Amino acid sequence: MGTQHQDKQHGDQQNGDQQHGDKQRVVLVRHTDEPGDDRVERFFSANNCQIETYRPYLGQTLPRVDDSIAATVVFGGPFCVDQPAESPFLADENDLIEGCLKAEIPFLGICQGAQQLARVLGAYAGPPNDLVPAEGHEFGYYALTARPAGRELFKDGLVVPQAHFHTFEIPKGAEHLASSARYANQAFRYGSAYAFQFHAEITKPGFQRWQECLGPIHYGQEGAQTRVQQDSLMDQHDEAIDAWFTGFLNQHFGAVLSAPL
Repeated sequence: MGTQHQDKQHGDQQNGDQQHGDKQRVVLVRHTDEPGDDRVERFFSANNCQIETYRPYLGQTLPRVDDSIAATVVFGGPFCVDQPAESPFLADENDLIEGCLKAEIPFLGICQGAQQLARVLGAYAGPPNDLVPAEGHEFGYYALTARPAGRELFKDGLVVPQAHFHTFEIPKGAEHLASSARYANQAFRYGSAYAFQFHAEITKPGFQRWQECLGPIHYGQEGAQTRVQQDSLMDQHDEAIDAWFTGFLNQHFGAVLSAPL
């Protein structure tokens, strides 16, 4: 998506270096060069966090997991998690995810990040198959259906942005939280970690960028919405998505962000 504009060995410490002790430290792992105008970054900025952004696909070195990290988010991207030889940096990202799980650091994996979490937990992730059947592409805004374990989290009628044609198996020991009509596995929880196949973090300007750069991949594929459909659904549901996702972020990350340093 676009040009790669960062080539530093280490990530960006957007709110100062790692020695600052007056802010909660948050690690964001990104797989594209898009600007940080999503709801995740907005939430952590509003909570006065020390945001450290890493792009391992550019050769940036991820931090060591320790108790100074309050929260971690791994975003979506174009890399196939079932082809690790093609993207060897994913091994380091998976080590980071595993470390967060062991340390019980609140974690969120989005789209590709959700698929990575599933793989770390020993489940399948990749193109749909007989084990994890699904239909076509999801590119646009799609309704979610709460599973029994997800009824407290997912309200009826929630419609969320999607941009994918891969999926994941629900790992053993995880709670299956939500489905869509085409992809049964949309969300799960495992301990302190959540996996979302969908993109509640994306804002209207962000999805409009995707219409330009991802549209050629998805438009015309089975399941993908037209741009007219997307624009209509975006206008109808963006406010509700923002309210729901902000509530989720407060629920999942709020306690650690308000904890004494």
